[in-house]
Amino acid sequence: MGINSENDTGASLQIGPTTLGMVRIYLAGDGIDLPLDFDPDEAEEIAEELRLAAKAARQQGEGPHKRKP
Repeated sequence: MGINSENDTGASLQIGPTTLGMVRIYLAGDGIDLPLDFDPDEAEEIAEELRLAAKAARQQGEGPHKRKP
């Protein structure tokens, strides 16, 4: 499955600090239990990547091939 493949898999996403000064992204779902720890600098890089992806997605959504609800 690629980044552009749709699916019906549900999951829960939690993000927060750990007691060891890391940032944890915790993903849980059907058959998934995945804690991912990042140092604060890595977490900020991930946050920037998310912002850039959101901006690109908005721009694609405004184009001539915008999906109808």
